[in-house]
Amino acid sequence: MTYLLLSAALLATAVVVRVVAHVVVRSRGERLPVAPSAIAAGVLVVLTVVFDNAMIAAGLFAYADAHISGIRIGLVPIEDLSYPLAAAIALPGVWALVHGRRRRSHE
Repeated sequence: MTYLLLSAALLATAVVVRVVAHVVVRSRGERLPVAPSAIAAGVLVVLTVVFDNAMIAAGLFAYADAHISGIRIGLVPIEDLSYPLAAAIALPGVWALVHGRRRRSHE
């Protein structure tokens, strides 16, 4: 399995979680804001690029060329950015679903 395929599956799962959370939150008459997730995604991507470049340059880890697309930002394969993006997309949705369930159980 290539990192690109794994990244696509991860991002697709994150989007599904976010969409489900959006639908559930809207049914409660609330909203799930997008701007905080976009800001978090930007910050996480920048930090990932900076620190992964440093770790790869230091020889802490490497990627097999046969498993990556070949597109890189510095030394970082583009696939490596899927993890922070998936977190920024899915975690607010997971939080909204769990927090809403807890709030309803306490009422």
